[in-house]
Amino acid sequence: MSLPAEFHEIAARVNNWGRWGGDDELGTLNLVTDAVVREAVAAVRTGRRVPLALPLRQDGVQSGLIPGRINPLHTMVQINQEIFGPGTVATSDDTVTMGLQAATHWDALTHVSHSGRLYNGRPAEAITAHEGARFSSIAAVEHLVSRGVLLDVARARGVDRLPGGHAVTPEDLAAAEEFGGVRVRAGDVVLVRTGQLRLALEGDRDAYGHPSPGLSVRCPEWFHGRDVAAVANDTLTFEIFPPEIADLWLPVHALHLVEMGLLQGQNWNLEELSDACAEERRYAFLLTATPEPFAGATGSPVAPVAIL
Repeated sequence: MSLPAEFHEIAARVNNWGRWGGDDELGTLNLVTDAVVREAVAAVRTGRRVPLALPLRQDGVQSGLIPGRINPLHTMVQINQEIFGPGTVATSDDTVTMGLQAATHWDALTHVSHSGRLYNGRPAEAITAHEGARFSSIAAVEHLVSRGVLLDVARARGVDRLPGGHAVTPEDLAAAEEFGGVRVRAGDVVLVRTGQLRLALEGDRDAYGHPSPGLSVRCPEWFHGRDVAAVANDTLTFEIFPPEIADLWLPVHALHLVEMGLLQGQNWNLEELSDACAEERRYAFLLTATPEPFAGATGSPVAPVAIL
């Protein structure tokens, strides 16, 4: 089934192909300039640090909804082993097998394709079984430090968690801006809180996965208009799931990653940050969120920290 005309109309309005050159692999991360980073550092007032990552654990948020995306399987391969002989220093080592997007992560621009194309018009065949993503893999993101902005849609609407069928709209984003007394600007990393992660933290992985609130297909134009560098939220699927338009699956993924070159993240724990921002009455902060540089990978774990 081909994508509907409505999707292609939005895609044409937000498309960034060629904006930073035909060889570009970073997309909207080009908007994080030295000046943006200097301004981000100026957002730090108290030095309060808030971790935003979920623990990497075998009983994590993956429930089987997404095929092949397994929670971390942690194995000890050495335990107090004196590898240089008796009486020498002993070491313990571990290994892990996991989906790179199993917990708190960034999606690389090559995570999805549509109509046979990836970001910047590259062919989808540029992703191979042996090499992975030949361009725009997550390893292309060598550093990600910018001003972060929390758009706490749930708190702005006076609820702990948005209902599962709620599509977060541009109007919701604008209301959260007003609630937080902040204005999203070029080069910002926007964190959208729905409260959905509370279900996972309470142990209900199935309910966390679906039905889930998430971004509406209307949001990419809002982010494009503000020149946002990246977006992350506190849900498994990022966008509303099941979709708001029947049979149009993952349109926001396609618009962000393929058309705009906009990095996006999922499963971010924004609960402590929500409380911290409310207490300090500030919704902008310095954000460090550099992904692990897995060569050829279409996503990577990240351990973000917001510094207020």
